[in-house]
Amino acid sequence: MKTIGIIGGMSWESTSEYYRLLNEGVKERLGGLHSTKCIVYSVDFEEIEKYQSSGNWEQAGKVLADAAKSLEEAGADLIILATNTMHKVMHQIEQAVAIPTLHIADATAEVIKSRNLKKIGLLGTKYTMEQDFYKERVASHGIEIVVPEERDRNVVNDIIFQELVMGEIKESSRIEYLEIVSRLVDQGVEGVILGCTEIGLLIKQKDVSLPLFDTSHVHVGKALDQALAEN
Repeated sequence: MKTIGIIGGMSWESTSEYYRLLNEGVKERLGGLHSTKCIVYSVDFEEIEKYQSSGNWEQAGKVLADAAKSLEEAGADLIILATNTMHKVMHQIEQAVAIPTLHIADATAEVIKSRNLKKIGLLGTKYTMEQDFYKERVASHGIEIVVPEERDRNVVNDIIFQELVMGEIKESSRIEYLEIVSRLVDQGVEGVILGCTEIGLLIKQKDVSLPLFDTSHVHVGKALDQALAEN
């Protein structure tokens, strides 16, 4: 089993979910007393969020690239970044290390393509929904991306930053998210990407009839495929 390096802390709520999913995944695949070989580098999200909101993405990327180098030096064989939004600076991470990295948008797009779906809704932070770094990465796999209207984008973003990253799960917010998903369905989407690693804490596949692609689950699954692959 290879050692997975996890850059986390954005937020720690979703990072703890990654840790749980990785270990449950290894137990399911290998049985017995197996658990995941992993190293977690958890950053201070307050620092990263300030760089986000001020538009200083290069400095945010430097922090994460330094984290990646630390993971490599500590013995990680591959790296995953446990957040969607900060994949905006994934190129800085890739340039900082010699070990493989696994892009969350590529992993998600591969699963969508395996379902033969072409038109997909995207929920996430405003950075992820409104900037091109994520949408274009998914679109490069032949998938059309649809984002909510502006009012709904603001609601999705506010719930992420004011509630989910703080560990607050509210029924009223779940209902709002499901209403937004319903409006995306009205635009003809065949599925929805939960493009923020905290959103899966709020809405689940059982809540809707169309496919939801929880990026945390997808990312973990692909990471385990690589970690458990024969050399």
